[in-house]
Amino acid sequence: MSTEDVRLGGLGVWAPSKVPPIRPPESPDLTDEQKLAVAFRHLADIGFAENMAGHITWQRDGQTDMFVNPWGLWWQELTASDICVVDEDAHVVSGRWDVTPAIHLHTELHRLRPDARVVIHNHPYYVSLIAALGMLPELVHQTGSLFLDDMYLLDRYDGEIDAPWRAVELATQIGSANLAILANHGAIVTGRNLAEAVYRAASIERVCRLAYDVMLTGRTPSPMNRGDMVGMQASLIERAADVYWAGAARMTIKADRSVLD
Repeated sequence: MSTEDVRLGGLGVWAPSKVPPIRPPESPDLTDEQKLAVAFRHLADIGFAENMAGHITWQRDGQTDMFVNPWGLWWQELTASDICVVDEDAHVVSGRWDVTPAIHLHTELHRLRPDARVVIHNHPYYVSLIAALGMLPELVHQTGSLFLDDMYLLDRYDGEIDAPWRAVELATQIGSANLAILANHGAIVTGRNLAEAVYRAASIERVCRLAYDVMLTGRTPSPMNRGDMVGMQASLIERAADVYWAGAARMTIKADRSVLD
């Protein structure tokens, strides 16, 4: 593809010169534990959760320890004080609760991927539906550009990822992809920060739902130009993620301030 075939996007094309009142960031005095609790609540609210399943881990820059949710609590009920900390080998460092062996999926991804500061795993419905078909979603809408050349499919179900060696195998296969779909299982989403990872997680469930609904029509979707998708991908990553996260945080806190407790 020649340079002229690619439409530029992102902050190189447009960045807001002012921050209007409707786009404030989330409250600057939130602790990291509060931010993570908000992320759990928001993703649960939009359907990126299956009761007590799944984890989000957040390994802050320069650290090997990571925040994580405890075993047994649903994402919908998590508060900041429920957040645990585990070390890079999945030993609980602080917190009132325990974590499951499935946490190794996260520790090994963090170990192999220095860029993956946040790892999100769960079994949202439409992602799981596409995963059950052993396929990646067809990108049929511009938001799907977020995942252009950034998806990995594990097309065989190998059971629960409950040991370090299993997690190392999977993390190695995923490589640099920020989205992995696991056949008959669910999805793994990564990001350089919390906003980026949450935006990807929220977006992939809608991408999979759109892809499935288009499949049901039996018709071939209109193709998107790859060059245009490259520019849109940059715009979504560089401009949309932070704004999405700020709005998600505002609305989640407004709906139930107890998430910050």
